[in-house]
Amino acid sequence: MSIRADSVGELVQRGYPPATLAWGIWALAAQFYLLGFFQRVAPAVMTTELTVEFQLGAASLGSLSAFYFYAYAAMQLPTGLLADRVGPRRLLAAGAVLAGAGTLLFALAPNLAWASCGRLLIGGAVAVAFVGLLKLSSHWMPPQRFALATGLALLCGVLGAILGGVPLRMLVVAFGWRPVMAACAVITVLVGALVWLLVRDDPADKGYTSYAQSHPLAPAQRRSGVLAGLARILAFRNAWLLFLVPGGVVGCVTTFAGLWGVPFLTTQYGLADTDAAALCSLLLAAWAVGGPVFGGISDRLRQRRLPYLLGSALAAGAWALVVAVPELPLLALSLLLALAGFASGCMVIGFAHMKESVPQPLAGTATGFCNTGVMIGPMLLQPAVGWVLDRRWDGSTLEGLRVYQFADYRAGFALMVGWALVGTLLLLFTRETGCRQAV
Repeated sequence: MSIRADSVGELVQRGYPPATLAWGIWALAAQFYLLGFFQRVAPAVMTTELTVEFQLGAASLGSLSAFYFYAYAAMQLPTGLLADRVGPRRLLAAGAVLAGAGTLLFALAPNLAWASCGRLLIGGAVAVAFVGLLKLSSHWMPPQRFALATGLALLCGVLGAILGGVPLRMLVVAFGWRPVMAACAVITVLVGALVWLLVRDDPADKGYTSYAQSHPLAPAQRRSGVLAGLARILAFRNAWLLFLVPGGVVGCVTTFAGLWGVPFLTTQYGLADTDAAALCSLLLAAWAVGGPVFGGISDRLRQRRLPYLLGSALAAGAWALVVAVPELPLLALSLLLALAGFASGCMVIGFAHMKESVPQPLAGTATGFCNTGVMIGPMLLQPAVGWVLDRRWDGSTLEGLRVYQFADYRAGFALMVGWALVGTLLLLFTRETGCRQAV
């Protein structure tokens, strides 16, 4: 059926959009989210090249990687407001172009300062991907498909992280890190162009009925903005606690798989770079599987605190064994990393727990606040682990690279385990919502 125009040039709606069109729109936006996760972990397989290129110590390397998280965390709260005001299409397209520019800056950086600026621009630009994707999903998907779309989005993100493991390492070995990053910049800009050309904010823009529910804000709410909403959120005890918890759960995964896992596994277990990257990919794949499993269990039990608590405790215990026990058999090490990743999937419960802990009008701001807590973990832990390694370094080198002992890594990774354990304890003080939205 063709689209007809009425007397004022508006499109006549013709029912909800077909699933193929809705998922096609979603898939274009999901590509940007995949690239964002890819960039998040990319430094992990380039540690040797970056260390030699910029003459870095462990603390400097950690800071270079963490610049991504500084900008990402800072953008979480304003991103929701931007998505509402400019629309996800403009937000995602602009974010992809800026991320491409940041990636090119990183690829061409003559020194550490410029490379850090590139990572900062990448982190701030890709920070819009998840919120923009959820915004599109709420307009293009029926409510009963929203959770599926969210879970698949997280799966796409982790797929991007896996591509940033062994495949990226092989490309870096074959072509060098600078040409590979320059190619990534071009791909990211192309994704932005496709989003601009093909994605639309709402099915109504293509003549279909929107799934989005219109809930006009009161004038006072429109004037209050994100900061006033944040001030109201902080009055709820659960908000503070659920902000602090995921930094330990996610921080362990992204600090290990996103930066320090490959050098730890190559130096302490004698693994080749590609094998070490494969183990980090295993950790991330298990994380991707664990998210939907823990989310489903939480929904079926109609409980948030208990499954979140169990997952957090299990993850902390697995990490404690990896950190405390030297020379683990490779099979045992692999199983522990897989267990730690799978259990860390419990972090998805935190978004629902946080949203249900505050009144409905604050749910969007609460989600951004929770995601900021997620990013705080790697933002602080990646450079902190590097700082500890440099403080304990005994001066030994191999082929111009600093050599750290198992005890050095144990001391650095103890920060991760400590945060995970503290987060587990904090969950004991949260209030159970019973999967019911606060009013």
